[in-house]
Amino acid sequence: MNRHQHEQLHDPEILSRVAAYEMAFRMQASVPELTDLTQESSETLTAYGAVPGQHSFANNCLLARRLVERDVRFVQLYDRGWDSHTNISVEHKRQCGAADRAIAALLQDLKQRGLLDETLVICGGEFGRSPVSQVQGKTWGRDHHPHGFTMWLAGGGTRGGLTLGATDDFGYHAVEDIVHVRDLHATVLHLLGIDHRRFKLKVKGLDLGLTGVEPARVVKQILT
Repeated sequence: MNRHQHEQLHDPEILSRVAAYEMAFRMQASVPELTDLTQESSETLTAYGAVPGQHSFANNCLLARRLVERDVRFVQLYDRGWDSHTNISVEHKRQCGAADRAIAALLQDLKQRGLLDETLVICGGEFGRSPVSQVQGKTWGRDHHPHGFTMWLAGGGTRGGLTLGATDDFGYHAVEDIVHVRDLHATVLHLLGIDHRRFKLKVKGLDLGLTGVEPARVVKQILT
């Protein structure tokens, strides 16, 4: 019926809507096979620390690889439990133990399958944590901190084994090879084949873009 309507109206939005619905159906139909981690070998499950049927970051990392090898363009993994205001001596040990193994397995798995070169992996949070203690009740933690924090990238045209930038001796301010968040965004867009300087939209007199309105640069030191 939609195609008949397009033959009458010649509206390209109708065909776009048809394509969107058909893609949504294909995605839903593929979910049972996609999420069945029992298809993975015992060696792979052990490497990730994944257990089929459980809710875990390890399972999510393995699911991410299965999505990538099926040509899903963007995959986001969100890991809960990093709100470091309190009890970090216990919580960070638990979180790191759950995340490090699975992330390492994901990178190795992508590399072995020839997918890492064309897959950009980005890991980080929305801000850093203060280098000084925050006390709530009887437990120690860290407060929100935007002045110096770490993001890491792997694959997708980035250089491996490189550390760029440093903070002061207290870990409070970034002082060396500073990369602003908008520079990170410009670099990610560049790796995706998009020139952030041309990716703009006129809004109320401003040239708005994914890197904001202030100047941004591609961080060429981390590119291959």
